[in-house]
Amino acid sequence: MKKTSDPAPNILFINTDQQRGDCLSCEGHPVLLTPTMDAIAARGVRFSHFYSSCPSCIAARRTMLTGQDPQTHGFVGYHDGVEWDMARSPTLPQVLREHGYQTALIGRAHHQSPACKRYGYDEMKTRFTGGHQEGGQDSYFDWLRLVGPKDNSGWFGGGVMHNDWTARPWHMDEHLHFTNWTVTETLRFLERRDTSCPFFLTVQFIAPHPPLQPPAFYMDRYLRTGVPEPVIGDWAEPAAFGEEWDWVAPNRVNLTGEAMRSTRAAYYGSINHVDDQLRRLLNGITGVDSKTGGNTIVVFTSDHGEMLGDHYFWRKSRAYEASARVPFLVSAPGRFGVKRTHVVDAVATHADIMPTLLDMAGIPIPKTVDGRSLWPVMRGEKPARWRPFVHIEHAPWHHGLTDGLEKYIWWTDTGREQFFDLREDPTECHDLIHDAECRARIARWRERMIQRLTGRPEGFVKQGRLVAGRKYDAIMPGTNGH
Repeated sequence: MKKTSDPAPNILFINTDQQRGDCLSCEGHPVLLTPTMDAIAARGVRFSHFYSSCPSCIAARRTMLTGQDPQTHGFVGYHDGVEWDMARSPTLPQVLREHGYQTALIGRAHHQSPACKRYGYDEMKTRFTGGHQEGGQDSYFDWLRLVGPKDNSGWFGGGVMHNDWTARPWHMDEHLHFTNWTVTETLRFLERRDTSCPFFLTVQFIAPHPPLQPPAFYMDRYLRTGVPEPVIGDWAEPAAFGEEWDWVAPNRVNLTGEAMRSTRAAYYGSINHVDDQLRRLLNGITGVDSKTGGNTIVVFTSDHGEMLGDHYFWRKSRAYEASARVPFLVSAPGRFGVKRTHVVDAVATHADIMPTLLDMAGIPIPKTVDGRSLWPVMRGEKPARWRPFVHIEHAPWHHGLTDGLEKYIWWTDTGREQFFDLREDPTECHDLIHDAECRARIARWRERMIQRLTGRPEGFVKQGRLVAGRKYDAIMPGTNGH
């Protein structure tokens, strides 16, 4: 446990955007190179069953900031332009600032809106991407106007659309790339920070979220080495969905050949590019620690994954592993007792980040928090009562439950169910929902779903049974999201 005489730790909280949980070398990825991310895991712990409770940008970030499940903070899908009441849901940077921390956010801001809302950060140097710039200052564009090409047409994306699967190498000098800028600005913050107090520094990359535009070196690397093909489940063909196809199809595209290879190469290249820039960042943290005796907790995660063509899906929002499972790595100074090169199998979510970091900093955890501190399991302890499963949801489509070993998915509009044995089938290629040998296991998961959704204002449960066809919007009625 943290002693009262110990200095408050600095906290570096690193986020990528849309990085799958299997996209780490230390996860056994066949081609992707992530030596810096692997080094964080080697100096601490890696969680093998860490999930985004609502796998899209804003909802996931609200969970990270508040420690609340989606059905508590109210964002159960994707919705721009909605405030939330910080008095009812204090944020992680807000609480840390109240306890003497200097707080800063550098990189992508997508919490959201208005875009200029600080949510407890003393300082923000941010980039508002795609259609998400309302009312906010864009620090990256301000800088690019000063140092970039005078012809600013197509600066962001270079003609490649936000949320598209089209890939193209970065069209300007590498030092102008947002990934590089994010690290450069982070290093500048470390140089001028207030050394009289600890810092909570959030660093948020856009990559590997589209537009898929890594520098050419990184894209070419994976075009040369080759990329694995998407996995296609025996349940994923259009004919298997029948009349449901139009409802589930918006993010389903069958790319093949060069189009598929270039998209996957650019996705892996974007992660590799972030990893190389992270080395610059961690070298800067090493400089800070050399003056403070090693006092920085480093946390790495992503808001959600990317289907990347698996089962013909792209983007996120689904309860499948490629979309919902994300990396979670933590390293900490020796006094915290975090085991090194340790893989934690306990199932966890973004809601656990806030209580974990407050616990390690010796700060009381607000009663508004749903998550649990992961510090004990990171020390190798086995809590007597850990959660048996986590809940994954995304309006208007589905709810899912998983313990990391099995997964049950319920599609809200039609009542379709899916069941996967992740021990034998980690890529979810074989839907066992009609397997007679799994009947008892499925019934157990269905009952858990009924218990989880009982009392929800949408009316998903009636007389002890799941009810399909209920209105299911991104903002849950009567919650903090309104």
